Amino acid sequence: MKIYYLKNGIKCSGSENCQDFELESTSKDGKTTVVLTAKEDIELVQAMDLLPIQTTRKDLYFLNGYQSWTDTKEFKLSNRLRDIRKSPHIISHMYAMHAYGDNHFYNYSINKLHGYDLFYSKDEHESFIYNVNFDAYLTIEIVKSNHKSIRIYSDLEGIVLKKGQSFTIFDYYCFLSYEKGLESFKRSFPLQNHKKIFGYTSWYNYYQNINEEIIIRDLKALDNRFNLFQIDDGYETFVGDWLDVDKKKFPNGLKPIVEEIHSRGYKAGIWLAPFVAETKSKLFQEHQDWFARDKKGKILIAGGNWSKHYVLDLSKEEVRNYIQKCLEHYMELGFDFFKLDFLYAAGLPSFEGTGITRSMAQRQAYEFLREILKDKLILGCGANLFNSMHVFDYLRIGPDVSLSFNDVAYMRLFHRERPSTKVTLQNTIYRSIFDQRLFANDPDVFLLRDTNIQMSYAQRCALTKINALFGSVLMTSDDIAEYDDTKKEMLQEALNIFESATDRHFKKSGKFIDISYKLDGKEHSFTYNTEKGVITNER
Repeated sequence: MKIYYLKNGIKCSGSENCQDFELESTSKDGKTTVVLTAKEDIELVQAMDLLPIQTTRKDLYFLNGYQSWTDTKEFKLSNRLRDIRKSPHIISHMYAMHAYGDNHFYNYSINKLHGYDLFYSKDEHESFIYNVNFDAYLTIEIVKSNHKSIRIYSDLEGIVLKKGQSFTIFDYYCFLSYEKGLESFKRSFPLQNHKKIFGYTSWYNYYQNINEEIIIRDLKALDNRFNLFQIDDGYETFVGDWLDVDKKKFPNGLKPIVEEIHSRGYKAGIWLAPFVAETKSKLFQEHQDWFARDKKGKILIAGGNWSKHYVLDLSKEEVRNYIQKCLEHYMELGFDFFKLDFLYAAGLPSFEGTGITRSMAQRQAYEFLREILKDKLILGCGANLFNSMHVFDYLRIGPDVSLSFNDVAYMRLFHRERPSTKVTLQNTIYRSIFDQRLFANDPDVFLLRDTNIQMSYAQRCALTKINALFGSVLMTSDDIAEYDDTKKEMLQEALNIFESATDRHFKKSGKFIDISYKLDGKEHSFTYNTEKGVITNER
């Protein structure tokens, strides 16, 4: 075990026999807890330990990505994680690609793979590891091609200890059996009872190009099987100016639309990105003192969306008051469901010397949203997974669906959080372990329409069926009034699976995933081709 820390501003490291701290470790029934007590004033940075797990190139390793959109699946040691440092610098800088994932605090290397808070291995050697102190810090599990064991790190940056103070630096379960670990995980995080959502969102057909006419038209196309109608990005003038609805698009405001949604028996949903604001917004132009800054004093960028967007400083009371005012405004309009996006921004500032870790900051930010919205339904998006547990009702567990299967070629130079149907379908399958335990999984939309889409119909059907099978949220942006009989039948099949399928299982075999489930007392199975995005061998 090794601890990395600062003493009088100087970088130091030490292990069990260290003059600056002492460690107390206990292990029982697979659970390891390590408490550090400072002998001198120190600032913690990171803790590392070796796990008794052998690794080989034959094994499969589940690597849980940093946030909602980060690619997540079972990897082989020969696989590589996308490192934005390999992207052309001009593109990386232009779109602030470092901000979306973990590149701002984790150093990628060509010979190692890593994941967050839950890890397992299968095949020749088995293991199952999960963090139970996620409110305090992230754990990072690392597999290196030139090591024969797995390393676990705790991200402790921000913790300041005075002489005599203690802090738990590790608290995790580790099993050398996948099945034993899975059973332990299920006991630690028992099933919840979040109601399944079948709904409509305006984003994946019109993006920001929405207006009152489009919204009302698509609302009238729905039938009584739906239970949610959500207005996505595009109703506001600029991201950050949430109180300014675009009067050209929505001359009557949003309240009459909410009333129409409710009159049809649906919950009314709204999209916001509460922790960021774009360059063109009045908020950014008039309140630059409300934004977080990096160590050089520069306003902290959160990414290249819209006219580029920046991180609000949640430590400022006026910022928190503004966010509360905006959310309460939409509650007063009658919205029942809040999709809150780009939540990774809460973890972007440096926390060195602040007394809290990145994980604590994210958890506090998410709990702040829940405190405001009370019992309203919340769908978190672009958020750290374990910090979202039991705060948000629903959580996006993959990147945005793309209108072509793997998006346009140049997008593959982007960060690990880029839109991609190819990526998000694998996230949907592999992150199904979290569904109805940490939160209810949102695998993003299905799209069956023929217009404004570049996926083949077979790919669209695979997207629809897998989303229905492995998620608790089933959404579309289609005008379903345009569906022909074939698409109507596909939708009804998906709904039957969504509502009634049980005993879902999957197994990776190269580029294929074999999937099985039960429906109406019968066994069903098919093979999903991850490279082509189609289903074969349906039985």
